[in-house]
Amino acid sequence: MKVLLIGGTGTISTAITRQLAETEHEVYLLNRGNRNHDLPANIKFIEADINNEAEAAEKLEGMSFDCVCEFIGFVTSQVERDYRLFKDKTKQYIYISSASAYHKPVKDYRITEATTLANPYWEYSRNKIASEEYLFKMYRKNGFPVTIVRPSHTYCERSVPMGVHGNNGSWQVLKRMLEGKQVIVHGDGTSLWTITYNEDFAKGFIGLIGNPHAIGEAFQITSDESVTWNQIYQAVADALGVEFKPYYVASDFLAAVSDYDFEGGLIGDKSNTVVFDNTKLKNAVPGFMATIRAEQGIRKTVEYVLSHPEEQIEDPEFDAWCDKVIEKLEEVKKAF
Repeated sequence: MKVLLIGGTGTISTAITRQLAETEHEVYLLNRGNRNHDLPANIKFIEADINNEAEAAEKLEGMSFDCVCEFIGFVTSQVERDYRLFKDKTKQYIYISSASAYHKPVKDYRITEATTLANPYWEYSRNKIASEEYLFKMYRKNGFPVTIVRPSHTYCERSVPMGVHGNNGSWQVLKRMLEGKQVIVHGDGTSLWTITYNEDFAKGFIGLIGNPHAIGEAFQITSDESVTWNQIYQAVADALGVEFKPYYVASDFLAAVSDYDFEGGLIGDKSNTVVFDNTKLKNAVPGFMATIRAEQGIRKTVEYVLSHPEEQIEDPEFDAWCDKVIEKLEEVKKAF
């Protein structure tokens, strides 16, 4: 099959690109060419900015695909553009949505694809919901062969999964651990969460490509393992060989005293206990199983970041904010 990935070099999609390259599929990437240098040699590239519709249309002239996969569509106007570009060029269109779109506050910690979509806390999630609604409308009205995929906190070797971090990623949290400092953990660290290594995610995703049972359907792809945030942070500390020194702060407070989008990222997502039911995916992709446990994936990621200085992006502003939050809360405690 001819498979086109829009993007193809991000946290989620890189593993899919690499695994597809090992199959008999003819794999194309459409992107701006900024991170294509270390990909398998049999990948074919279409260098264009998908957000420049005229340029993309010109580059895609005369081409058609068995499957088009959209990894960088965040707002409705982008999937509307994709519909115009690919409505007559593909037998399947897979859209990466987000499990953060599921109902918040959580009504039931058990999440299936039938769980209501609603998130008043995070614009990112609302945009994903609106994009899904448009695509399903095009499926019902015009037969556009859409498949929706909802990941939840998929990570790779470059991104250590954390709940509370600054705008430069999670390295500053690791740096605080290495320096023996306390690290801020939202809530009391006991809420259940699911992290999925991108190599596991890719196996489920590839199983949906060209799958007739996937057309007109939505699927979540996650690990079946549930862990607490305390376990996640402890696994990071263990991989670093240091003591885990948590400082617990309510998510509402963190959202109220920072310019970081903790209302969306925490209250609208990571602070909620959720357990994902992947039965629908396993019925469509027999044999799918995430095999990389949380502590295994975290260790791989930490080891990679420690050995790649370019991934160690410091964030002094976030570091100072953490110190200030801890200092002020300690002052309040002493006042009582």
